[in-house]
Amino acid sequence: VQLQASGGGLVQAGDSLRLSCAASGRTFSSYSVAWFRQSPGQEREFVSGISWNGGSSTYYADSVKGRFTVSRDNAKNTVYLQMNSLKPEDTAVYYCAARPNLHSRYPSNYPYWGQGTLVTVSS
Repeated sequence: VQLQASGGGLVQAGDSLRLSCAASGRTFSSYSVAWFRQSPGQEREFVSGISWNGGSSTYYADSVKGRFTVSRDNAKNTVYLQMNSLKPEDTAVYYCAARPNLHSRYPSNYPYWGQGTLVTVSS
């Protein structure tokens, strides 16, 4: 599976952005997908995830719960991360990652990664 993340940019606090993670491969529907982010000097942290089975289960870090929404369109081989009410502390490079079947919050459990897209939120 090859992943390509896009949709990042420079926005002001309170604005919204939608990130996309486009995947190649005919079995994309059997992969769980997660979004992680990494700020300079920080470890990569889990942001959100969506399960492989049609996306029936979604997962969020406490810091984004209620503001971010993850979804997937298996017909388009794409996972989305809708980010609302953005805060300066959301500034980071955002990565999408995929793994077969079960969801995980741990980056080391994901064998497939996109290249990252930068989100900058100004105050």
